[in-house]
Amino acid sequence: MIQFQHIEYLIGLVALPMMIGLYIFVIRWKKKTIGKIGDPALVNQLIQDYSSKKFRLKFIFFSTAFTIGVVALANPRLPLGNTKVNRSGIDVMFALDVSKSMLAQDVKPDRLERAKQVLSKLIDQLGDDRIGIVVFAGRSYLQMPLTTDHAAAKMYLSTATPEIVPTQGTVIGDALKMCYNSFNAKEKKFRSIILISDGEDHDENAITLAKAIASEGVMINTIGIGSPEGSFILDSETNSPKKDVEGNPVITKLNEAELKNIAVNGKGVYQLYSSTDAVVNQLLSQLNGMDQKPITEKSMLTYQYFFYFLLAIVFLLLVFDFFITEVISVQKFKFINLLPKVHFPFFLLILFSFTATAQNSEGLVKKGNDAYNNKQYELAQENYKKALNKNPINSKAQYNLGNAFYRSKKSEDAISAYDIAIQNSKLPIEKQGAFYNKGVVLQQSKKIPECIAAYKDALRLNPADEDARINLQQALQQQQQKQKENKEKDKKNQKEDKKKDSNQPKENKEQNDTPQKQPSKMTQKEAEEKLKALFEQEKKLQDKLRKVGAASPDKPEKDW
Repeated sequence: MIQFQHIEYLIGLVALPMMIGLYIFVIRWKKKTIGKIGDPALVNQLIQDYSSKKFRLKFIFFSTAFTIGVVALANPRLPLGNTKVNRSGIDVMFALDVSKSMLAQDVKPDRLERAKQVLSKLIDQLGDDRIGIVVFAGRSYLQMPLTTDHAAAKMYLSTATPEIVPTQGTVIGDALKMCYNSFNAKEKKFRSIILISDGEDHDENAITLAKAIASEGVMINTIGIGSPEGSFILDSETNSPKKDVEGNPVITKLNEAELKNIAVNGKGVYQLYSSTDAVVNQLLSQLNGMDQKPITEKSMLTYQYFFYFLLAIVFLLLVFDFFITEVISVQKFKFINLLPKVHFPFFLLILFSFTATAQNSEGLVKKGNDAYNNKQYELAQENYKKALNKNPINSKAQYNLGNAFYRSKKSEDAISAYDIAIQNSKLPIEKQGAFYNKGVVLQQSKKIPECIAAYKDALRLNPADEDARINLQQALQQQQQKQKENKEKDKKNQKEDKKKDSNQPKENKEQNDTPQKQPSKMTQKEAEEKLKALFEQEKKLQDKLRKVGAASPDKPEKDW
């Protein structure tokens, strides 16, 4: 179905009824003038060189050229579908340890920062390979599913901190399992996992899982980051070494033995971090030795444009209009044709001014795209905004503006830009892309209900979008986890409130129903024996409590 890229230019067709009205007015004026002259025979003799049919034909040519010219400015186009791009590569899942022990500074500036630098530089070298990210500490989370969008992968990587995983620890086995589940289960090769951690907690399950995953054709490479001697963990709040429950400074050490065993059982290699370049080069050498699979992907939607064909028709019609005259006499030809000589260049001037405006807007979008690709996001935003000033409903500029805001970490501005792009987009595939990107920004901003709605809208427009489906599942899991935490918190608050309520009536009763002093009917000796028995009972109770406390001391969980 043919669509218009700049549908706003069709407003120029409003001038067509005005031109028809002017033509009718001129015809009536000519007839009225002829009637005023007098003798019809004399008038017919005076205007015998004039052809009313040619005058009508000239008007038809000119009005048709004007109509087609306006339609050409709106740039009609026919969607041809997605083009297919063939490439070859492998699927690589990164398992990144973000536990608090990764904040140790035995590797400067700290272990986590160096780990992210290694993965970021590796991403730049992976070419056509698909990349996914799993972060883990006491639990593992799929941070980003497999994708060829390496820029998005680096953006996700930059946000990886201990705060994104609420439970602390080092569950390497769970991280390996989640990485494996992210691959295509039907493939038995072309897959690799890169685990980077200090391996501080010994996870016996990780060795077994590594062996099972390797048997399915997945190569596991490990990177140990840290030092065997260990280092203190600086508390971000106090900027002092973190201490355990006994008040001793916590020292976190690199567990090379476990990481080596995982690599051996995973049919990969283990590396101790020494320098970023050395680690990256050895990993690339290992990955390049793997077989690469041919992959066919869909690129952006392509169109067939009709602007130049319509412009050629306009040119031919105006040429015909120029050479046709309603005056037969050669002597009067030059005078009568002053009109076409004037209106022909004037119309072309208007036509090309509109064209220049459209091209100028597209040129600004292209400049913005060049700046965006060069990571000059502020400059890209300026060019997109200029393009929108010239054409406010340019959905392409609005969509790209949202992407530039996103890269500049202006989440609210990005969401607003995507909303406008959704309103202005005419094609479902364009709207679907805006909904998907909006969902990513909302998920990064931890606005889980809103991001779930955005992913659902994206899937309604394109149910085959696997990335949107995986991200939706992740968002739903985060929502369930949050609801569970809120439920536990509410339950705890209810227990505290119930405890307070149960204490309150007792106090009131003690205050309001204080019994009046009655004369004692017990002798002094009986009272002393009663009091002595109470003391003995209290002593036995205290001894029992001390024994229970000694047998079951509190053992706080490790939080690094």
